[in-house]
Amino acid sequence: MTDGREKALQIVEFTLNKQAIDPVILDVRSVSTFCDYFVICSGESPRQVEAILNETLQLSKKCQMPAHHSERDEESTWMLVDFEDVVLHIFLDEFRKFYDLEHLWKEAKKIRIPKKFFKTPS
Repeated sequence: MTDGREKALQIVEFTLNKQAIDPVILDVRSVSTFCDYFVICSGESPRQVEAILNETLQLSKKCQMPAHHSERDEESTWMLVDFEDVVLHIFLDEFRKFYDLEHLWKEAKKIRIPKKFFKTPS
């Protein structure tokens, strides 16, 4: 099994398949007892947020790292997927700004996402 950092990077890659906006990985090991990493990203519409969620759930299961638990609100403004050591937060963009988890967890170390994960238009 991959370690938490590798798993977080893999999850970012899954979200980017559906053009997730501004994915961020936070190493919360020093400030959290319930997981090691947060992956935070957003979508421009409830439909895109749903697509990011569905793609991530499908690919993670296919890659032998199924989600332990997931939650969503009725309006598809915030979805959470618990992979035990990694928690994925998918927000509708305006709700991501409102909840501002990056600021709330500002003591966490931000993990650099390699440029190869971001597909450039041809």
